[in-house]
Formats: sequence, structure tokens, C-alpha cells
Amino acid sequence: MNTSDDEYLKVVLDAIQVCARYRPKFGRGSKSGGLTFDQFKDLYQGDAFYSWFGLDNPMLYAAHKAAGGMTSVYRQIGIGCEKLFRRVLRDSLGLSEEDVIWSYQVTLASGRKRTLYLDGRVPLGKIKQKDKQARFYDWMRNSAKMLDVDENVFESLTGTIFEVRQGYKSKDSKRQNADIANAVTAYTKGYFPCAVILSGQIDGDVLMRYRAEKWAVVTGIVGESNPLISTYDFMRDVVGYDLAAFFERNSSTLREEIDKILKALLTSEVK
Repeated sequence: MNTSDDEYLKVVLDAIQVCARYRPKFGRGSKSGGLTFDQFKDLYQGDAFYSWFGLDNPMLYAAHKAAGGMTSVYRQIGIGCEKLFRRVLRDSLGLSEEDVIWSYQVTLASGRKRTLYLDGRVPLGKIKQKDKQARFYDWMRNSAKMLDVDENVFESLTGTIFEVRQGYKSKDSKRQNADIANAVTAYTKGYFPCAVILSGQIDGDVLMRYRAEKWAVVTGIVGESNPLISTYDFMRDVVGYDLAAFFERNSSTLREEIDKILKALLTSEVK
């Protein structure tokens, strides 16, 4: 394993190892840190109704831990890969930490301002190597043409912003509307919006809607040799880093870590 593999793998593993410490909250709020098995037992045995039904059963705790933990696994894989994506952009394109981060502010109904962040940014002018800059620009132009982005709009763009997801199986309209609002803002700020899906798991209707709203979308298909639709072709041919090969090289380590986490989540905690 080479040095960059060690560093990149640590970014992903640090995120997913959080899952092993997951504890269900049982309505106690996100700040509670979750309940241990003993705390759960005291809570449910102290509630007459739940006690009558035998809901203080260790298997119920394990079921809650598994259900919430599975969601946590997906979330933390996404968080780890989002961090990895920014790191690869930075290293491969010669960008700074500040370059690869993008945010904007919105004013809420209360008058307060809220800062919204997207998962990555490539400002074209900050790519110092001209061949890499030209390659990235060509990808933007070809992607924009595929989406039928107006030529005058495209000429105003200064780079690309990214939303990174491990998958997109939900049809959550609230999330879709928020992403579409992000795209509108990106264009007004001079950036081309691109959703990067690391797996092949995305609903077809959602994919069509995003592209209709002028989001470029690349997904985790392998072997297409098309950086306009494939995340891994985009990373290899445009960014200049073979992310698929990285995951392939380190698959055994990643699988072992997930296996340990799943075993921990599928048992009731005794301490």
C-alpha cells in the first residue's frame, strides 16, 4: 500500500468507525449520545406499560441498535467518501483546502442568515497546470452541452461545485427541492453543479429530474469509459486519480471494517 493509500484510507475508516459506537436514543434527543443497554433496561423496566409487554427485552435493544446503526453506516460511508473526494480534488488538481470548499448564505423567514455548504468545489482559475485546467474545462463544456445549458450561461461559469452521495435511493421531495435550489444558486454564483453518486444506487426518476434541472450527474457505473456519466471515469480521466482502483486495492480492509461494525450493531450491548 502506498503512502497516499494510507492517508486516503484513514479518511474513510475514521468516518465509518464512528458507527461501531452507535447507541439508540429512544426519544432522548440527538445530544444524549444514546442509551447503553443498562440505561435502556432501566428506562423500559421503569415504564409499567412497556414492562407489561416485555419490551425491556435485550433483543428489542439490539433491533433498535441495528436499525439506527444501519442508517449510520450508510451516512458515515457517505461522510468519509465526501472528505476523501475533497482531498483527492485538492491533491490531484493542486488546489488549496479553501479552494475545494464552497458555501453560500440564505436569509430565513426570521431574518437570520443560514450558511449552506456543498461537498466540493473546483475553481478553474486555481488549477495551475494548464493541461489539467483544459481537461477539466472540456469536461464542463461537454457536460453542459449534454444538459442543453445555454451557451451564454456556460460562458459565465468559473468552475464546478459538487454534491457527493454514496447513493440516492430516496424520493424525498424536500431533499430534491433543496438540491435544485442549490443548483440555481450555483449558476447565479458562476458555478456548474454536479452530483457525484459513488454507487449505482439512484432512482431513475430522480436522475432524470436532476438532469432536467441542469445538474450534471455522474454515478458509480464502471466500464463505460464516459466521464460525463460515470463517477469513476470522471475521477480517472478528468481529475486524474483512479478512485475505483483505490477502492479495489483496499476492498479487503474496507470489508473487514464493515464486517466488524455490523457484528457490533447486531448484538445487544451489555455495558
